[in-house]
Amino acid sequence: MAAAGPRDGGGEGGAAVPSRKQCLIRRNHEREQHGVAVSCLRELRSKACDVLAIDKTWEPITLVLAEDGTIVDDEDYFLCLPANTKFVALARNEKWSSRSLDGGTAWLSRESMDEVDTSEDKWKHLARQLKDDLSSIILMSEEDLQVLIDVPCIELAEELSQSQPQVQVLQDTLQQVLDRREEERQSKQLLELYLEALKKEGSIINKAAEPEAALRGDVDVVDTGASDPGTSTKITLSDQILTALKEKPAPELSLDSQDLELVFKEDTEVLALALSWDKQKTEALQQACDQELSRRLQQVQALQSLRSMSKVKKSLPWGDWLSSKRRK
Repeated sequence: MAAAGPRDGGGEGGAAVPSRKQCLIRRNHEREQHGVAVSCLRELRSKACDVLAIDKTWEPITLVLAEDGTIVDDEDYFLCLPANTKFVALARNEKWSSRSLDGGTAWLSRESMDEVDTSEDKWKHLARQLKDDLSSIILMSEEDLQVLIDVPCIELAEELSQSQPQVQVLQDTLQQVLDRREEERQSKQLLELYLEALKKEGSIINKAAEPEAALRGDVDVVDTGASDPGTSTKITLSDQILTALKEKPAPELSLDSQDLELVFKEDTEVLALALSWDKQKTEALQQACDQELSRRLQQVQALQSLRSMSKVKKSLPWGDWLSSKRRK
């Protein structure tokens, strides 16, 4: 009976049992995440290495917040974080980038759109994204934007718990975003036509003829590999994405940010086979998707910074804030 005292009375005369915090961890640029319970930051690092199978040669790892890449290396700061905070484990020499944004942020808080069967379910799902964070507008596909535009104003207002005039302004903004993308697409098409005309006249880019001829030969090489069943089954993109890539001019403007990331990460040769394109054209597409994704994420981060600044301003009485502006 005497031996039971230390186990049951750890808080009296013995060391208190530390509380455990639930955390979600994943590798950089991966979606699969794991739940762990730890009592301190050191234990989280250790479990991250074990659970995520990070090789010892890639240690020490750095833990950052999945939401914005903030480095978490202070024990007190870690203890202040809420339960189920999402972390990204970065191996040695690995850097967090805006493409590391995961389900903790607006645009990847999708509960898998593949599970949304009806158009009503889809627009309500998109409306919830807007309710959580308006900056998700930037990261939506053209199809998603059009879905929200087509929803009757009164129904969308009810779903968002906003007045109809406010929602009408929102839908007008969605239309402006859609129009801007179409303008960008037309500008790119005009530029391509202009460059093509210059090529034909032979006034510039004379070197283009040689790579294009070589690439035609490369197409034959790619085609010979198409008979390999192992290669052809590696494509991870959906038919819908492949159709958009093939048929739409400047397809990077049509896709949402998650699909842009999938296209960028896809193996270039496998994607070239799926699209029946040469390698150079496929690489150019992936680069365009990467640039478009980076541009959108930069816009989101800028909006988040402005939102943080506005919160500081709102903490002051309106008259005091205007007075401080005048003094500056």
